[in-house]
Amino acid sequence: MPSSDIPQLDKFDRKFFGADKRLTCIGMGDYGGKAHGLANIHDVLLSKLDMDAYPGIQVELPTLTVICTDVFDAFMQRNQLYDVAFSDMPDDRIALAFQKADLPFDILGDLRALIAQVHTPLAIRSSSLLEDAVNEPFAGVYATKMTPNNQFDPDIRFRKLVEAIKFVYASTYFKSAKDYMKATGHKPEEEKMGVIIQEVVGNRHQFRFYPELSGVARSYNYYPMGKAKHEDGVVNLALGLGKTIVDGGISWIYSPTYPKVDPPYRSVEEMLKYTQTEFWAVNMGEPFEYNPIEETEYLLLEDIRSAENDETLRYLASTYNPQSGRLTIGISSSGPRVVTFAPLLVWKEMPLNQLIKDMLSICEETFEAPVEIEFAMTFNPHRFGFLQVRQMVVARDVVDINEEELHNDKVLLASDTVCGNGVNNQIEDIVYVKPDTFETRHTRVIANELTQINSNLIEKGHPYLLIALGRLGTTDPWLGIPIRWGQISGAKAIVETTQENIQVELSQGSHFFHNLTSLGIIIFSVSFNSPHQIDWEWLSQQEIIQDLQYVRHVKMRTHLSIKVDGRTGWGVIHKFCE
Repeated sequence: MPSSDIPQLDKFDRKFFGADKRLTCIGMGDYGGKAHGLANIHDVLLSKLDMDAYPGIQVELPTLTVICTDVFDAFMQRNQLYDVAFSDMPDDRIALAFQKADLPFDILGDLRALIAQVHTPLAIRSSSLLEDAVNEPFAGVYATKMTPNNQFDPDIRFRKLVEAIKFVYASTYFKSAKDYMKATGHKPEEEKMGVIIQEVVGNRHQFRFYPELSGVARSYNYYPMGKAKHEDGVVNLALGLGKTIVDGGISWIYSPTYPKVDPPYRSVEEMLKYTQTEFWAVNMGEPFEYNPIEETEYLLLEDIRSAENDETLRYLASTYNPQSGRLTIGISSSGPRVVTFAPLLVWKEMPLNQLIKDMLSICEETFEAPVEIEFAMTFNPHRFGFLQVRQMVVARDVVDINEEELHNDKVLLASDTVCGNGVNNQIEDIVYVKPDTFETRHTRVIANELTQINSNLIEKGHPYLLIALGRLGTTDPWLGIPIRWGQISGAKAIVETTQENIQVELSQGSHFFHNLTSLGIIIFSVSFNSPHQIDWEWLSQQEIIQDLQYVRHVKMRTHLSIKVDGRTGWGVIHKFCE
């Protein structure tokens, strides 16, 4: 949808809930990319979505107010923060400098009016000028901070809101953001930050507040399994806040065309081990410590047994029977719970899947491109909150790969599960995690070593192939390497591979993954039992440029040949170009 078609938001009239408009703004500047996307789709969904098709479900965009980018400009200028912002100071020192600064006086009345009437959790979300662009989405690069907003004293609630806004402002200049800008050819001076203040979809359960279900859905599936096709799309679902999905944690992955088909677990026991066991919630009780420069200051990571105590698993779980070794849909019997979403997807107790399919279709038609959406849902009442929409990048060039190319002594690695499309003959550097030293307990150190080598290669202008073990970009170090895109931003092709002791599914719903695909980075998936294995021995014989404890950088005498056919998902990397 062209920017000229973006609806103009009404000015915030000092009413949040109960106002005529669910989307309002404070200030006179730009709304930022994330708010643009929501403004684009809000009226379209209301006009095109057949609400009668989802009886009992209230579908809506959660109420929000946008602080426009002119407020950010005034904040930066009046507090003389640009020297700090553009410096090489660590993130915590930048964040502290921003916390000491004052917001523009002329918006304080609006913020106080908002906080005086709202007593439920708020999400303070970034909406920068560059965010959610098609080819450079900045997904997950900037901060989101949630505040419980339940303190009795309105002065405390106001202070917490102001701290969260300043934290989002500061994240504009954190190292990960600067690295991302450098990798995409931008300068920090180009960026301006808008801020979305939005109600959190969820219910309170004792000292926890969370939605029973969060999700990310894509109308194009980079890794279709079984009968599913690319155009059938893919959905990630999780219990609790969507942080689980967008941070690359464990979620339930399925095709909306085949909602009854489970992910490819080899056994029920493996499903028990590799499905979601923890969830994120807003802490409505006493905070652990005062830390305004920590994104998770008011968040809790809880075991799913807490959700069972909260009686929020009815539509989400199945039950394992140790005697039969089988799963039973629902929680009517006793036994370990497995978050499979089967009551919704198999029994269809609610038309959730159809609603997701319809929303994807409407958004895709509106943006005239494949899309990704984020949402959250509660079941008491049945409320579906639409949180975000952004376009996806899908390459359409025709690349042919025949069977012979996958099997010969020239092959470094091949895969039938590759995301991307095209040919790259420009890489002669390879950075890889050494398989003989890899253990999940070392993944934070591995992330630091990758960052060091990445900085060296970016400085020299050398693109490289990265071969990593486990899932990249996850915040859970036991699933893979907890790294941000800016830390490996020189990689033009990435291989995620597994060992027998670490088997994880790629998380298409993560912000890390969205950045990779939007930037045209090719991603190979090579499992430990794949017929196409990596030639580790050949790699070990190449010229070593830098050899750290867990990561090695080697250089070829000629360029690699990387080919990917996006139609079939086949890809191959040859050891040299012919």
